[in-house]
Amino acid sequence: MVIGLEVHTELLTASKMFCGCANAFGAEPNTQVCPVCLGLPGSLPVLNARAVELAVAIGIALHCRVGSSTFHRKNYFYPDMPKDFQISQYDRPINEGGHLDLSDGSRVGIVRAHLEEDTGKSTHLGGTGRVHDADRSLVDYNRAGVPLVEIVSEPDIRSPEQARLYAAELRAVLIATGASDGRMEEGSMRVDANVSVRRIGAPLGTRCEIKNLNSLRSLQRAVAYEAERQVDVILAGGKVRQETRHWDEGSGETSTMRVKEEAEDYRYFREPDLTDLVPDLAMIERVRDGLGPMPADRRAALAGLARGADVPGDVLDAVVGAGLDAFVAAAVARDVEAGLALSRAANELAGPDGPGQVLPDAFAEVLAREAARTLSATQVKAVLAELVRGGGDVAEIVERRGFAPMSAGDLSGTVSQAVAEHPDEWARYREGEDKLAQFFVGVVMKATRGRANGQQVLAELESRR
Repeated sequence: MVIGLEVHTELLTASKMFCGCANAFGAEPNTQVCPVCLGLPGSLPVLNARAVELAVAIGIALHCRVGSSTFHRKNYFYPDMPKDFQISQYDRPINEGGHLDLSDGSRVGIVRAHLEEDTGKSTHLGGTGRVHDADRSLVDYNRAGVPLVEIVSEPDIRSPEQARLYAAELRAVLIATGASDGRMEEGSMRVDANVSVRRIGAPLGTRCEIKNLNSLRSLQRAVAYEAERQVDVILAGGKVRQETRHWDEGSGETSTMRVKEEAEDYRYFREPDLTDLVPDLAMIERVRDGLGPMPADRRAALAGLARGADVPGDVLDAVVGAGLDAFVAAAVARDVEAGLALSRAANELAGPDGPGQVLPDAFAEVLAREAARTLSATQVKAVLAELVRGGGDVAEIVERRGFAPMSAGDLSGTVSQAVAEHPDEWARYREGEDKLAQFFVGVVMKATRGRANGQQVLAELESRR
């Protein structure tokens, strides 16, 4: 399997690429348009300076050569591009020759990361929702002209899992640069996957391109399906045809959209209304100085906090992906073991709602109590969940929920009662049936309505054994 990915990311600018129309998701259709982005006669493009800065930031983050570039017209007829061509970069892109290191230790080369404008959005009504059997189509030009950077990888990816890992890492880099919000569900990051198969050691096979994958899950599933489809074609004695294919999330299959175009089919020629783009060195260095640490650097820093402990890669990925570095650092500053802080951050704060209303200091306070064994693991999860939902004071939440630690006398008395009420189980526990310890912990927890600390109950049981 040989895979190369083309990732299109919309840039976080206030206005579009070549006009002053707003660049904002969710507006009423066709309300963010003007003569320039509608391609009306006599209109002229003016390049968005902020888009250039963000493109340079992406190039630096991906270790590319940032240099002078030119704009071309990429000609085609689709109703989602009102002027019937897209302003893009062809033989002289702004960024070339970089790479992206993945958390599994592999490296994927970057061919280019060039500037262009987005197209409008077509919605096909009736039938399956595909253009071929639709009753009618609607076009929204709000997205036409939105600044894009297209990032083209080398064909270095060898599995669906690695394709997903690359896209996830690239998404994290784009967010870290401030160039993109990475919201694939809103179309601000979309992936085209070029897939081919070959026998080991043979020349590269014929590739097919799967268009507009808008989730990491879809990417992984589509690549896996397409590779298997091509293998079946070859084993049946056929030949893979180079084409563009559509991924259907419902059926889990790809299907033919159109026979693949080549560069000459787009009749590229220089955009006559734009001069060469030559970023000056001062601007490049200013952008470089403004970049914070990238995800790989942050993972390394967090692993360093663990002081050599074996922290699972998916935990580091979750913490970095959710931007929880400060939470872990705050807990470690309170002498909480880094492995515990990373695990709690990944499992309790990296969900769909993120950290919500909880602050790093409150997170550190909760974990410090867990480390001191005054809160059980179950209680910690409950307190953190309440903090995420509405914030608040840790001590107040602990007291209100009855999680304040029991006195030694109260705990001892409750354990004595549990032992007295279950003499047979106690006898078997004392004879070596260790699993009954959890039985007694459950009895004590029920009697105290969760106030008892499980570790302290275990210690009390062991002292009586």
